[in-house]
Parts: sequence; C-alpha cells; structure tokens
Amino acid sequence: MSSPAPAGPDEGGSPDAFLPEAPLPRRLAALAYELLLYAALILVVGFLTLPLSGAVPGDATLRVPGLSTRAFSLALVFGAGAVYFVTCWTGGRRTLPMKTWRLRLAPIGGGAVDGRRAVIRYLAGWIGPSIALAAFVALRPWNHGAYALWLVALNYLWALVDPDRRFLHDRLAGTRIVRTG
Repeated sequence: MSSPAPAGPDEGGSPDAFLPEAPLPRRLAALAYELLLYAALILVVGFLTLPLSGAVPGDATLRVPGLSTRAFSLALVFGAGAVYFVTCWTGGRRTLPMKTWRLRLAPIGGGAVDGRRAVIRYLAGWIGPSIALAAFVALRPWNHGAYALWLVALNYLWALVDPDRRFLHDRLAGTRIVRTG
C-alpha cells in the first residue's frame, strides 16, 4: 500500500514543502555573511564583559582574563547566539543573511520552524566546534592542537557526504534551507 501524495499548495499543503532546496554554494555564502554578524556579536559581548577582565583604563598591558571570566563570557556568547538564532528561525522569520540570499529555514514537511526545532538546530550547530575544542585539548600536549581546527567545520563538511546535501545540524533538527526567490 503506497502512502498518499502530499497535498499541493492549492490543496491545503504547505507551500514550503514544494520550495526547492537551496544550492550548497548559496548556503555557504550566507554562512560566511552569518559568521561576520556572529563575530560582531562576539565583539559586543567581549566589550560588555571587559570590566570583568581586570583591565585597568590607560594600561596598555594585555592580560588574559581568568578562567571564570572566560567561561562567563563564553556562556554569554552562547546565550546571545541562541536568542538571536532561535528568534530569527522561528515563526517564518529569517536572519539578515537569509533575507539577503533569499533563503528560509523550513521543516522537512514544510511550514514554519517551531522553537523546539530551532533550539535543536542551534545546539547541533555546536557539535563541530565542541569536538574541535575537545580534540585541541587532547592534542595540545603533543603540540598538535592546530590539527583540530578543521573539525570546527564538521557540521558543514557533512553536506559533502549527506545524500540530500544538508548540513549536519539540519539533518538532526529535521530542517532544510530552501530558496525563496
């Protein structure tokens, strides 16, 4: 027994289900733009946590903040990123790079992304960086920590082996990036 064909946009089905998947080069270009915006967010959070670093006005000496300050700053960057991305991905909204490159995030069956999927996608987006950090810590005693750098891109390299060319975090969250124009 075969499953019924999905309803088309004129028959009550979601129009997103019929939008074409965005090509990999376009998604990577939007990713590069997204990284610039995220770097700006990191700079703002760094600026806001500067008083916690123990920096003295007028002192030109560069000091590495303590572990607790660095952990707090990382938590703020992580939390600010979560708020930004989850807000932009839910309810049919898009990030600025997605608007620029005419892309939208959609669940596999179409419709708008809900908060649960957006959170799963955001958390899954940290798989590559987390593995890279763990590999760096493991390889550092042998002065091979730099070899862990490529693992940061693991989520995006996944698209090269995925049958649908989806990023790892999209595969895990049940989402896809579609072209809107």
